[in-house]
Amino acid sequence: MNRQTFDEVMVPVFAPNAFIPVRGSGLDLWDQDGKHYLDLTGGIAVSGLGHAPAELVEALTDQAKKLWHVSNYFTNEPVLKLAKALTEATFAEKVFFCNSGGEANEAAFKLARKWAHNHFGAKKSRIVSCLHSFHGRTLFTVTVGGQSKYTEGFEPLPQQIDHIPFNDIEAARAAIGDDVCAVVVEPVQGEGGILPASPEYLKALRQICDDKNALLIFDEIQCGMGRTGDLFAYMGYGVTPDIMTSAKALGNGFPIAAMLTTTEIANAFSVGSHGTTYGGNPLAAAVAYKALEIINKPEFLSRITEAGNKLKASLERVVADYPGVFAGVRGKGLMLGLVMSDKYHGKAAEITAAAAQQGLLLLLAGYDVIRYVPALVIKDEHIVQGEKLLRQALDTWLKASA
Repeated sequence: MNRQTFDEVMVPVFAPNAFIPVRGSGLDLWDQDGKHYLDLTGGIAVSGLGHAPAELVEALTDQAKKLWHVSNYFTNEPVLKLAKALTEATFAEKVFFCNSGGEANEAAFKLARKWAHNHFGAKKSRIVSCLHSFHGRTLFTVTVGGQSKYTEGFEPLPQQIDHIPFNDIEAARAAIGDDVCAVVVEPVQGEGGILPASPEYLKALRQICDDKNALLIFDEIQCGMGRTGDLFAYMGYGVTPDIMTSAKALGNGFPIAAMLTTTEIANAFSVGSHGTTYGGNPLAAAVAYKALEIINKPEFLSRITEAGNKLKASLERVVADYPGVFAGVRGKGLMLGLVMSDKYHGKAAEITAAAAQQGLLLLLAGYDVIRYVPALVIKDEHIVQGEKLLRQALDTWLKASA
């Protein structure tokens, strides 16, 4: 099996790299040829505890010997433990489990419309989102996401969905009227370029939603589960949403997602009004419970902040030593973006490709931001090694570009 096999048998919605990873441990990854890579992608902010963490492997294998699936005619012990842990750790009182971030947001948007319909009637159905946001790949969630490149050719799209500029309070005031049922925002935009919301912006959205009887939804699929240095980013902002979605690092790569909300809002759903076949299965719930238990400790979260500061300082050194290439570094915790300068607009992908040649795996956030979302267990030596490999890649790339 090789990269050509992908082209022969897979639907062409992805364009994966030429090499195929076969084994991982922590932040280390090896391909079919035995080449080693330092992985600072975290599986796109998924592998929060790194590749194949022993405690999660044990949780998965222990549960695999007991019970895999029972259908939604029954509940199961692992999912109840996970739900209890999430509600005790957050603002939420009720949880709905599913399999992906897109499904969690689909559930959130459906719940918001159902809640508004029950309380205010059918006319209160509009959803307001931000430009350059990303909320999933279902037709509903991709429409709520503020990137037209993901909706072109799939029309007609769901209606009553509007988009406003991110971090623009006045635009929010103008757009959020009495017909709005929900406002959805990423506290830190991921695909849109690693852009943190300002505290003033999120506080303004909270107040506007309260004034207009609209629900505030935080999409914490990428920025949650410790990524910013708080268990969930809303905690660091001091702004509590009505609904929050989580996925990615919740299962460390084992598919699971969650929509969290209050009892009053959750009661808009009734038996049969929404559902899922695999959501909250015992295997996924057992893994997620152990991941949450590990991450949700003060010393673990404080280390994320420390590591994030060190990684940011490392990237800022690179910015200073390669004048004209980068515009700066932005983000929160271990969710950072290395922003390309105007001179090198659209060249971020070339740098990530050069980095892979050096054995360093990085991501993109749009066309002009190199995204760093490494495993939360990153060590200081990983940061040093990553800077060294990035410099080697930049030297090679600049020489070839000249």
